[in-house]
Amino acid sequence: MNEFQSYDGPALEITGLHKRYENGFQALKGIDLEVSQGDFFALLGPNGAGKSTTLGIVSGLLNKTQGSVKVYGRDIEGDWYSAKRLLGVVPQEFNFNQFEKVEDIVITQAGYYGMPAAQARLQAEKYLKALDLWDKRHVQSRMLSGGMKRRLMIARALVHNPKLLILDEPTAGVDIELRHSMWAYLETLNKEEGTTIILTTHYLEEAESLCENIAIINHGEIVKNTSMRELLLELHKQTLVVELAQPYSTRPSMPDLEVRWQDDHCFEVDVEKGTAINDLFNVFNSVELSVSGIRPKSNRLETLFVDAVKK
Repeated sequence: MNEFQSYDGPALEITGLHKRYENGFQALKGIDLEVSQGDFFALLGPNGAGKSTTLGIVSGLLNKTQGSVKVYGRDIEGDWYSAKRLLGVVPQEFNFNQFEKVEDIVITQAGYYGMPAAQARLQAEKYLKALDLWDKRHVQSRMLSGGMKRRLMIARALVHNPKLLILDEPTAGVDIELRHSMWAYLETLNKEEGTTIILTTHYLEEAESLCENIAIINHGEIVKNTSMRELLLELHKQTLVVELAQPYSTRPSMPDLEVRWQDDHCFEVDVEKGTAINDLFNVFNSVELSVSGIRPKSNRLETLFVDAVKK
């Protein structure tokens, strides 16, 4: 891959991308998107917004109607072979032979890129060990748990050392402990090996924790494209859920707070960003409320995401 080391442009450059299906549905309406080298980038949007269509075009599974897509400067239409070598793709659906052994699935993938058999075995060993699958290498993939199958698809996507890794819902259906271990591995891959990663996910805390930059797509258009830090700064208020130690059938008045009672044991309160919890407790104590716990109603990114896709 030495021919690409001197390239200093974006990892992914999408310009004026349109996609219209044969039934007339306009899935993409001229989106522009740029992902820098070494970025951990979130592409978010509700179902049907256009994210899977966009990634399908980038990975060569769908044809575009109009516009251009370049991967490390290689146009996917004019120089698809070079662009494909730079891409690793982890789709939502399991798309490997369920009766094939784990190690063979990864080695076969390496063969598609012309990798010699000896090197392919070494690469398979490297990534299966990194993803805690080496002990399962001789097991048919159908015997793996859902989380193991997700990790197998990541190993398969990485076997040819791609510079850009696309992860489409990589932790869907994976338990929380395994999700966190996968997050740690992806962070290592991004920060220590310099792999550019594009992530789509419905776990918004995942995007907030991992990603440096974010685009939100809705109705085939990019409605937000900024850094995660700048986006979170837009959130001036947050909603807290206040749980009470005992029921209150007579609800005290707190005129200085925006309060919504959910039931006799719980209410929500909207507060400005930066409000001290002690200030809230002072108000609660003044009306003799016994509070057992306070927690955010949702993570910050979830609130912004819902606002961005309301239209």
